[in-house]
Amino acid sequence: MSKVIISCAVTGAIHTPSMSEYLPITPEEIAKSSIEAAEAGAAIIHLHARDPIDGRPTPDPAVFMQFLPIIKQSTDAVINITTGGGLGMTVAERLAAPLLAKPEMCSLNMGSMNFNISGAAGKRTEWKHAWEKPYLEGTTDFIFRNTFKDIESITRTLGEEHGTRFEFECYDIGHLYNLAHCRDKGWVKGPLFIQSIFGITGGIGPEYQNLMFMRETANRLFGDDYVWSVLGAGRHQMSFCTMAAMLGGNVRVGLEDSLYLGRGQMATSNADQVRKIRRILEDLSLEIATPAEAREMLQLKGGDRVGF
Repeated sequence: MSKVIISCAVTGAIHTPSMSEYLPITPEEIAKSSIEAAEAGAAIIHLHARDPIDGRPTPDPAVFMQFLPIIKQSTDAVINITTGGGLGMTVAERLAAPLLAKPEMCSLNMGSMNFNISGAAGKRTEWKHAWEKPYLEGTTDFIFRNTFKDIESITRTLGEEHGTRFEFECYDIGHLYNLAHCRDKGWVKGPLFIQSIFGITGGIGPEYQNLMFMRETANRLFGDDYVWSVLGAGRHQMSFCTMAAMLGGNVRVGLEDSLYLGRGQMATSNADQVRKIRRILEDLSLEIATPAEAREMLQLKGGDRVGF
């Protein structure tokens, strides 16, 4: 088995400031939390940006540039910037920071989908900011957009023009077939880094049979020309990551995906989750990939060729 790549998604665009006092919001907090996660063993740091005043997701490249250089200067971790952005952002807004930063890696959602996180709104009665509850409740009528035309454009501009490779986020079986279509069209090439995602309402459900089906389907479609990773949303985070690693996969943790470390226990940092999954993996006699090893496995261009 290859060494296991740990990715850490530091802040995301799903959870809001009222949900956890530990969610990184400001550029300083995002940089600090990213560096701690890398020091704990994360080879890849997946990044969104937030408005430092009220914590809402922002596509503003100026905000990204307040933390990207600090992380790069302080760690050797692969920096992976979102192209999914936040709810309601246009494709152009979502691409503004990646096109400026020219990172080694970007996330890329492999299709349009219902993306419903409204359930989180019913779990709180008090909110720090007025935008939070409507942001969550509005997802009952929200479709995340990534058409084939969008995907082709993103892969052409970021991939072909800037040498960025992708974390292909697959929320359902159909997304794997979408990715196979993109490969067949010549828009992307292997090794494909496939992130199978479980537990988002609108995507595939968090059952272990589904994890096995995703793995079997990816094997059938891509053979040995892909690198597999898994994230489980919320309480499914550690169990799905553990099962994926036992099946030869890689793992993603972080406060974007879950705010908890265990049942009823809030994670006080991204590094908490990285340390926990690392301990589980090492207890299973699995070795953790360094950033250099992750770059080799994923054929990345190197941190010296980014735009920050």
